[in-house]
Amino acid sequence: MDYIFSNKISSLQPSAIREILKATADPSIIPLAAGNPAPDAFPVEEVQAIAQEILQERPIDALQYGVSEGYQPLRDTIMNWMKRHENIGNDYDNIIIVSGATQVMDLVTKVLCNEGDTVICEEPSFIGSLNCFRSYGCNLKGIPVEADGMNVDVLEETLKTTENVKFIYTIPNFQNPSGATMSLEKRKRLYALAKEYGVVILEDNPYGDLRVAGEKLPTIKSMDDEGIVVYAGSFSKILAPGLRVAYCIAHQSLLAKMTVGKQASDVHTPCLNQMIVDEWFKKYDVDAHIAKIQKIYKKKLDLMCDCIDKELGDFVEYVRPEGGLFIWCKLPDDVDMLEFVQKAVEKKVAVVPGNAFLMNDTDKTQYIRLNFSTPSNEGIVNGVKALGEVAKEYIK
Repeated sequence: MDYIFSNKISSLQPSAIREILKATADPSIIPLAAGNPAPDAFPVEEVQAIAQEILQERPIDALQYGVSEGYQPLRDTIMNWMKRHENIGNDYDNIIIVSGATQVMDLVTKVLCNEGDTVICEEPSFIGSLNCFRSYGCNLKGIPVEADGMNVDVLEETLKTTENVKFIYTIPNFQNPSGATMSLEKRKRLYALAKEYGVVILEDNPYGDLRVAGEKLPTIKSMDDEGIVVYAGSFSKILAPGLRVAYCIAHQSLLAKMTVGKQASDVHTPCLNQMIVDEWFKKYDVDAHIAKIQKIYKKKLDLMCDCIDKELGDFVEYVRPEGGLFIWCKLPDDVDMLEFVQKAVEKKVAVVPGNAFLMNDTDKTQYIRLNFSTPSNEGIVNGVKALGEVAKEYIK
């Protein structure tokens, strides 16, 4: 049968990252293109013990349908933790548990945007969120990302000249893919502009706890005194992505509509997984676990930066991130970026072409994204060495 697909799905292309990751099914490929947490960061034994206890003592609660807003004990646990951890939570705020943070992007877009409305995004930005916004027929306006975050002067001009802007999407901490952290000054300016123009901010913070250098900065949501900031948090990077447990803290009136939207998609996030996360918080020292994984990622980040400096030298430009999972490398202007990526694959190394993260992925860019969390230390060394061999082909 010849299927006639909807305009919405026809406008989407397969994730370039996921397509590249198909190559990593070959065990000989070094996965510098991935974005998975380090396997040794998973608290495997703790999760095993918690799951076994839940299924022995409360199997029906774990296996039965749940409410769309989420498992109430976990909702309370997260709200208390976020108040202590990030100073987030006003009287008008509430929380919904979702199946991965990308569902926050989906639900916010579903309840706020009509086809043809505009979403302002950092450029480059996370392809999963961009595709989500595209799927609802939104126009995307990209704001350049600098070393200290979004260019707020360009943002102001865009807000002045663009109609039907529904929200501004930002990853302020260790942004994917650039690794940039938005300065405190820019966070304050972004919030002030959003208030001035009556636009919602969607603050996505999946990497915030992966800081390995510098001082922690306040979230934009912690500055929110009018309920215009929607905060997306996740346990994928500090616990395990396979659980698909994330959350959204926002004004209760917005969350009420998001709950209706969730009922029309997956009804609720799996109860067993929510219960595992709640018990993990109650039985173990989460702060100590975060400190442990920060040490893991600092070693891997240091190793990759040392290897880049040794093997690639002046061939690439990059800003050393203060945390997160990624390094954003700029190739020389006379190098064909896509050709470089293909040559890397031929050397058994997968990296992500930078155009995958642009509003228009046919635009030209000299950037590639490297990931240091997924590969082993040996993989980092050998992978960057192979990139150095590719680079030598361009050095005259």
